[in-house]
Amino acid sequence: MRADGGLPGGLPGGFPGGPSGGRSPGRRYELSEITPVYVISVAAQLSGLHPQTLRQYDRLGLVSPDRTAGRGRRYSARDIMQLREVQRLSQEEGINLAGIKRILELENHVEALRMRVAELEAAAAEAGAVQAQREAAVHASYRRDLVRVQPQGTALVVWRPKRGRQD
Repeated sequence: MRADGGLPGGLPGGFPGGPSGGRSPGRRYELSEITPVYVISVAAQLSGLHPQTLRQYDRLGLVSPDRTAGRGRRYSARDIMQLREVQRLSQEEGINLAGIKRILELENHVEALRMRVAELEAAAAEAGAVQAQREAAVHASYRRDLVRVQPQGTALVVWRPKRGRQD
């Protein structure tokens, strides 16, 4: 583990050689923080927890790693960071596992809402750009031989019918 909290290797997923994992350039594997690559023993070492603790957290739904075809657990860098957070909340803050599960659910919900807000902001910006283009097209279609008339004064005329006059 590095001093900055990152994973060994200094590259995404802690693999030397970068995203290709040191493989030949013709066969590239893109790794990100959500790529499940760590078996339970390595994830336990990186998180500082016992493998049985990781299994228990999986059963409780605190950290749910991806599974291989043979049902083996594969942890991602994000899972390991989440394991560290669960350990911190439990040991340093004294929060029970049910409370930690609720905290993680709320954090995930907040993140989903942030992504939705970003999507809506992007859609609003796009709609604003489309509206501006449409307005520009309408203004460009105005006839140039028409002249705008400016009012010549601000006089106010009041009309009062005369009483008693009948036609």
